[in-house]
Amino acid sequence: MMSPPLKLGFLASKNGTSMRAIIQAAGSGALAADPRLVVSNNRKATALEFAAGHGVPTLVIPTQADPDAADRTLCEALEGAGVELVILSGYLRRLGPQTLERYRNRVLNIHPGLLPEFGGEGMYGRRVHEAVLAAGVTESGATIHAVDEIYDHGPVIERRTVPVLAGDTAEQLEARVGAMEPGFFIETLARIATGELKLPD
Repeated sequence: MMSPPLKLGFLASKNGTSMRAIIQAAGSGALAADPRLVVSNNRKATALEFAAGHGVPTLVIPTQADPDAADRTLCEALEGAGVELVILSGYLRRLGPQTLERYRNRVLNIHPGLLPEFGGEGMYGRRVHEAVLAAGVTESGATIHAVDEIYDHGPVIERRTVPVLAGDTAEQLEARVGAMEPGFFIETLARIATGELKLPD
């Protein structure tokens, strides 16, 4: 018996790299997923154009919007689209309390480092890789975690490692981690879809 597809919503501020890979995997049948909505705080985000080109409805909630109103609008839009699991794909706005409460442990983010060691406020993008190199560790990776009120704090769902090589620059490490992130996210979602991987209640 096939598992019902995951009803996904995406939040993206720019390109939505993982979002693109997930939507393509759903379209090809490689992932049992039904992309329902893509939301951005940036009307120029190329993620919106990509989503529309793949038949996924889009919505812009400007950064300048009142935070409480934006939170309410986002939560209502996700619910109205029937979204069950929310994927952050480079979303640069903090989620509000209504959305976080409604989708408790059902908002997933991929962080370009191993949590909890290399996370927290201000730890994003290349800064993560610079911190990894400064720490002198031999491996880095990415972490998929549930989102809560504190940056990079919610329950860890999965981690995947890559080696840190001698002489690595932050740019090289960033590229190595980034290359594995979309496939890692798709594989994790596939395991959630089949029930092999359980999300926290």
